[in-house]
Amino acid sequence: MASLEQTTPPIVMSFSGHDPSGGAGIQADIETLNSLGCHCTPVITALTAQDSVSVKDFSPTDSTFLIEQARAILEDMPVAVFKIGMIGSVENVEAIHTILQDYPQTPVILDPVLKAGGGGNLSEAALVDAIRHLLIPYCTVITPNSIEAKTLYPDADSLDACAQGLMDDDCRYVLITGGHEPTSKITNRLWGQRQCLSEQTWERREGEFHGTGCTLASAIAGFMAHNNPVEIAVKEAQQYTSNTIQHARRLGMGQMMPNRYYWSDQGLAQPWKKVH
Repeated sequence: MASLEQTTPPIVMSFSGHDPSGGAGIQADIETLNSLGCHCTPVITALTAQDSVSVKDFSPTDSTFLIEQARAILEDMPVAVFKIGMIGSVENVEAIHTILQDYPQTPVILDPVLKAGGGGNLSEAALVDAIRHLLIPYCTVITPNSIEAKTLYPDADSLDACAQGLMDDDCRYVLITGGHEPTSKITNRLWGQRQCLSEQTWERREGEFHGTGCTLASAIAGFMAHNNPVEIAVKEAQQYTSNTIQHARRLGMGQMMPNRYYWSDQGLAQPWKKVH
């Protein structure tokens, strides 16, 4: 674990889309990473028109400009972890791929955003195929929900088979979240080394929430940036995300927004400082 006396925060580069509601996307990443004692360097992959209800439209960033954003920071700051969320286009997948090739030792957390929380479709078949072949082989952890896992591996007959397929594509760890499954409680399962390593079960809270997947993946990146092993980072990130949902607020007419600074409102220490 990183020293509590550390004065320079670890840096996480986040590739994600801009959400004007402030609930998901790059804003969720920045809030989560700042909350966990990290510095986020945001690389915008797309602009979206969305609110707390749904995505209305989106426009991917030009892939050349995406690379320029990332290279400018990578030549200036020591990035500890890459976090990838919404990508927006096949061209942007290819652009991120060229960056990951140059930094093979840097951990990569991928939240394969294929559908917005409000139901808007953010993917197409070519994009899914590009993610599988160009990004997943570089991933340390991928965090699909059950729908995304089945979209990435439509021929798989179970979530376990989806996880095995993602590991076949050379992703080291697969965390499949169960929030979209028709169960009374939410069970998230972590796979690695060709087996299910752990599962955590959470109470299903009433209502719908905007940006929980972004929060979880960014929290894993944040805990890993503090030099925590993957399994500890995944466990702590789930607890952090659960706490943000428990303290969520309704700011619009749709989904509630996780409160990523819940600890500050209660006068508590930053969550990453509790990990030993």
